[in-house]
Order: sequence, then C-alpha cells, then structure tokens
Amino acid sequence: MSAGRRQEGKIVARAEVIAIGELLVEIMRKRVDSPLDRPDDFVGPFPSGAPAIFADQMARLGHSVAFVGAVGRDDFGKCLLDRFATDGVDTSYVTQIDGVATGVAFVTYFSDGRRQFIFHIGNAAAGQMIVADADLFAGARWLHICGSSLSAGEKMREACYEAVRLAEGAGCLIAFDPNLRPELLGGEEALRQICAPILDVATLVLPSGAEAQVLTGTSDPETACQALLERGVQYVALKRGAAGCTIFTADEVVPVPGFSVDAVAPTAAGDCFDAGVVVGLIAQLPLEEVGRLANACGALAATAMGPMEGAAWRSEVDSFIGRRQ
Repeated sequence: MSAGRRQEGKIVARAEVIAIGELLVEIMRKRVDSPLDRPDDFVGPFPSGAPAIFADQMARLGHSVAFVGAVGRDDFGKCLLDRFATDGVDTSYVTQIDGVATGVAFVTYFSDGRRQFIFHIGNAAAGQMIVADADLFAGARWLHICGSSLSAGEKMREACYEAVRLAEGAGCLIAFDPNLRPELLGGEEALRQICAPILDVATLVLPSGAEAQVLTGTSDPETACQALLERGVQYVALKRGAAGCTIFTADEVVPVPGFSVDAVAPTAAGDCFDAGVVVGLIAQLPLEEVGRLANACGALAATAMGPMEGAAWRSEVDSFIGRRQ
C-alpha cells in the first residue's frame, strides 16, 4: 500500500490512519520468572514498538496506514521494514539513519502478570525522530500517539507534538493510548505533564484503569474516565484485561465482556485492541460492536509469542468472534 502520491509537487496521503513513534525489535526471555539481571536464554528479534504494533494490526484489519519513525541501517531495521512491507504498512516516512542502531527492548514476564523491560530508545534510531510535513496528513482520518513515545526522549516527544499540530490542522482525529512506561520517565506528575498536550486535543483515549487514574489524579477508573470526558475527550475505551472493556461517551457507558484465551505473551494486546477500536469507529459501528471487535483483537494478540505475531487478519478476527457468539 502506498500512503502518498505526487500531485502538483506535493505528497498527498492516501492512508486513513497515521501512526508515529518508536520502532523497536523485542528480545524476550524464553522462560517466565527470569529477571533481566542474570544470564538466561532469550528469543527474538521480534518487530515491536507500541505504535508499530498498532499500525500492523490496522493493516491486517484491512485499513491503509502509514508510519512515521526511524530505524538504523542494520538487520534489526530490516526486520521491522520487512514486516511492514509484508503486511501492507506504508514506510515512505520511515527514515533509515546511518551511524545509530535500531531501537531494542528486552522483556521478561513473571507468573504474577508483571513485565520487566529494558529499553534502548533515546540514543538509538527510534529516538531520532523526523516529522514529515503537513502533506502527510492530507486525507488521513486518524493519528495514533502512544505515551511510550512521549516518554522516549525529547526529540521523539517534540516530533509527536508537532505531528499532532499538523494532524489537527488537516482535520485529523487524535487517538491516544497512554501506554505509560515508568521505565522511561518516572513520576506521575511528569507523566501527566507530557501527556497533557495530547489529552487536550484527543478524540479517543485508550487507557487501562491505572493509567486513567494517573492521568487524572483520581481514585478509581470510572471517575477517571468521566474526568477525561469532562476534559473534552469524546470516547474513552477503558481496557479491563480479560474482563473486556468499557466504552465511555458523554451519553453512554457501554461495558463489553472479554474473550477467554490461553495467553502466551500479553505485550501487544493493548495495541491491537487500540486498532480494533479505531477500525470500529471508522466503520461507525455501535459501541458494543466496537468493543467486541477490539476485545477480539486484544485476545488474539495475547495467544502468540512475539509482539506482532498475534495480530490477526480481519477474516481471522471475524471468525473468532463468530465462534464465540
């Protein structure tokens, strides 16, 4: 898929959705309960990065998506670009940078559900963001931003802010997954400050309960979601893990039960969920159907080892939902 074509010397976007942020490969522990401060086996590299997983799932759901980011001119960068090419994500705005390596995340899982990350982003290609010009957003319907990108260094944060400004000017809606990463930037007040410029203009926010509380300084997820609506957000899709999700608007609160699956690696579930919500809103589905589609994407994402490996094609998602009804 090509996100752009030349018209009177300008590039005009064909992509419905633009995603911007970190491009990483992920190196994962083979065993659970194996902390990263001691020798043990890893598996990978897997193409990753929260906004990249979102973009890949969008493409597999049949929607055109372009990515803005950077990789090194190395094999890890090739790993990412090859995956995007295979699945149909436009990489016209992915910059290959000489002299720096592609970003890497090391991750391990624990049997109590915790994850531990070590990120190599800020001084990698992923942190050297270059924002495309305003023509990228012509004709696009949504821009997707993640809190992990805002936390990954000043260059990337400013690039994301600039992308939001350009997208707004083009009439593009903003989707924001807080995806808070304390490993990258500590302190709740600091997190609220860097997220504030995005929350001020977001149409859709996709938090976990804990993230919603951090963003609003409130004591429970439901109150936090209402606070986000009062701030001007039109849709809040609250992630509730295996329990599903609840979608909040000014007029409705729609709980949608989740799907039971044998989870293998949950890293990508939230990002694939995000793509399902955006696809549902683009299609103007009833909110219950939006939640069902998103829950299915998130559940399937958790069934495979590797961040993008569980991102399902639309036919697979529809089949999965059909079998569970």
